[in-house]
Amino acid sequence: MMEETQSPPPGNRRLVRRLLILVVAAFVFAFAMVPLYNVLCEATGFNGKTGGQKPVRDGFGVGGLKVEGAPASSIDYTRKIRVEFTGTVMPGLSWDMRPLTFSLDVHPGDLQQVSYLVRNTSDHAITGQAVPSVTPGRAAQYFDKIECFCFSQQTLAPGEAQELPLAFIIKPDVDRDITHITLSYAFFGVDGQRQTLTSAREAR
Repeated sequence: MMEETQSPPPGNRRLVRRLLILVVAAFVFAFAMVPLYNVLCEATGFNGKTGGQKPVRDGFGVGGLKVEGAPASSIDYTRKIRVEFTGTVMPGLSWDMRPLTFSLDVHPGDLQQVSYLVRNTSDHAITGQAVPSVTPGRAAQYFDKIECFCFSQQTLAPGEAQELPLAFIIKPDVDRDITHITLSYAFFGVDGQRQTLTSAREAR
């Protein structure tokens, strides 16, 4: 005679529901960390997060916009700082990303322009958001982004590639013992965050 299948005790069912809620909450928290990280770093400079967008002024073009270079008198020609550029695509974002310039020797106060190349390797449109950081962290207060693709979300069609511009100035009063700066970007998938948050709300 076949044994009767026993349903799990009510206590076990409650435990399973609680564990599922904890898993969903963990996913929501993980994706919410991106905007929270932005706010924290903008306010405190933690982890070398660079500041927000600077006013765009008349001058020469950068990525379709016009920005003004620093006056020659404010450029410190007595020294140079090596600036290196890196980029990372976070898990779940089907993009390729790389800087078109890997390093520059920069005079403090001199406006510089570089670009990053990004490509959507998927078969559907994807929106991403870049989060920048500067190493060493104390150099972030001297690193002014005049124009940057990280100021807004970027949407790429299937297979589309774009060159994303960056214009920046290292302030002339940067500490003299800072001779090397690394600017890093981490690209997050905005659509993935929305889908996860939507699924979490539906599971509640």
